[in-house]
Amino acid sequence: MTGQIKGLLFDKDGTLLDFNATWGQWAAGFLGELAAGDAALVTRMGDAIGYDVAAGMFHPSSPVIAGTSDVAIDLLLPFLPHWERAALLEHGNAAAAQAPLVAPCPLSALFDEFDTRGLAVGVATNDAESSAIAHVRALGLEGRFARVLGFDSGYGGKPAPEMLWAFSRHCGLEPAQVAMIGDSTHDLHAGRAAGMVCVGVLTGPATREELTPHADVVLNSVADLPDWLDGHTG
Repeated sequence: MTGQIKGLLFDKDGTLLDFNATWGQWAAGFLGELAAGDAALVTRMGDAIGYDVAAGMFHPSSPVIAGTSDVAIDLLLPFLPHWERAALLEHGNAAAAQAPLVAPCPLSALFDEFDTRGLAVGVATNDAESSAIAHVRALGLEGRFARVLGFDSGYGGKPAPEMLWAFSRHCGLEPAQVAMIGDSTHDLHAGRAAGMVCVGVLTGPATREELTPHADVVLNSVADLPDWLDGHTG
């Protein structure tokens, strides 16, 4: 790692949000609504998206954890022949925007610290931009971010680097001056491809062992970022 960190780019789910605490319970209600009370159909749809209905948790290998919003919709659509794809995607994004959110730490105080340090901050998520903006607002972080980017913001999704470069360009920073912070290998692969510092966090389904080979550092959560920044000498 070289250079001074001047920007922090955050994944959302599993990073600014505790993944299973937020989406585990939400998924049960969403699938139940789509299935209109058909418990067997809920189970089949859960299996398709890598969700354990009984445990209320996503499997670490679930394809929807790091995938874009339309990945889940495409996996669910075969079970819902009365839905059109575009309508189901719109319905899913609207429902996700209303999900009860669980953060891994008090985020307002943390972002006050980032402001004090003069850091540019942004969000780069494989969720839809509209959902990401709604979640930022619900977390009390509206106005804190230089950019909030979703997979549909015009730069594609992770692990491709274009979304990350859009943030660094917007902030007038070199990619090497930005830390990409995320809970999945998709986030870290995107950060590496973009030439950014890669910071893994353990508030998603991935383990330290899974993230370490792809990260410059793995932290327990975003709450550890100030201490890491203090020790980051370049």
